[in-house]
Amino acid sequence: MTLTSTQINNYRRDGFLVLESFFDPTAIDEVDGVIERITDKAITSGNTAGVMELEPQRDGDLSQPRRILNPFEQDECFRRLVTTERLLDCIESLIGPDIVLHISKLNFKPARVGSVVEWHQDLAYYPHTNDDLVTVLMYIDDATEANGCLRVLPRHHHHYFDHALPDGRFAGMITEDLHDGRSGQAVALSAPRGSVILMHPITPHSSHPNRSDQARRTLIVSFRASDSVPIWFNERVAQAEKNACVVRGTTAKFARFGGPAPMLPKYNQSSDFKSLYSLQDEAKEQQKLA
Repeated sequence: MTLTSTQINNYRRDGFLVLESFFDPTAIDEVDGVIERITDKAITSGNTAGVMELEPQRDGDLSQPRRILNPFEQDECFRRLVTTERLLDCIESLIGPDIVLHISKLNFKPARVGSVVEWHQDLAYYPHTNDDLVTVLMYIDDATEANGCLRVLPRHHHHYFDHALPDGRFAGMITEDLHDGRSGQAVALSAPRGSVILMHPITPHSSHPNRSDQARRTLIVSFRASDSVPIWFNERVAQAEKNACVVRGTTAKFARFGGPAPMLPKYNQSSDFKSLYSLQDEAKEQQKLA
C-alpha cells in the first residue's frame, strides 16, 4: 500500500495525513491484550521503572498508566504491528527505502485523568541532520475531541517555534503565544480505532486532557531515513540510539544535511533529560513564577 500522489502532496503541503481504519480490528484486539498484560503486571507488582510512567492524578484509588516506554522492545506484538509491510510502504513513499525506527512509546489518556500535552514540535526534542523523519500515531481507541485526540497546526512544518524558557533552557513545549490566531487554527484529528496519522516531525501538535469517560490510547513510533542522523548527543539520545534499528533497506554510509536549520535544545544538567510530560509541567510552573 504505497501512498497516492494526492496523499503525498497533501502530506507535503499540510504536514500530516490521516489514514482512517488502517489496521484490521483483530490486530488492535491483540494489542489491547498485550497492553493489559503489561500494565497489570507493572502496577500490581509496584515495579514500573523502565516499563511505564504513571499519571500523577489517580482515578479514585487506582493508579493509571500515562505511557508505556519502548513498546517496540517490550513485546513482539508491537514489533509486528509497526513493521507491517503496508505501513512501511507508506513510510517509504515519504522518506525513501532505507528506514530506521528510532523511537517508540504508547501514550495513554485514561478516562477522566488523561494528561494534557502542550504544543511542541518533535524535531526540536531530537534534532537530526535533515527532516526526513515521520512520526506515526496509531489510535488504539476511537479518538475524539472529547477524549483528547491529536491536534495539529497545519502548514507550519518548515520552521520552528520557540521552545525556550527565559533562561534559554529547553521547555519541552512551544513558549510562543499560539492563541492569537496568527498561526492559523488548530485542527482536531478525530478518527476511529485502528486509524493511523502520519506527521512531519516539525508539525506543531498537542492534545487536550481527557475529561470524558472514554480512554484514548495511541501507539507512537518515529521513523527516519537512514541518512538522517542525530546531531545533538546527550544521555537521552545515546540511550535511544541503542534501540534504533533498520526496519527496511540498509544503513547509510554518509549523513545527509537538509531542511530547516535544526534547533538545539539547551539542557543545564543531566537531570533535565526527562520525559516531555515532566519538562512541560516544570516549564509551566516556571512560567507562573515569571
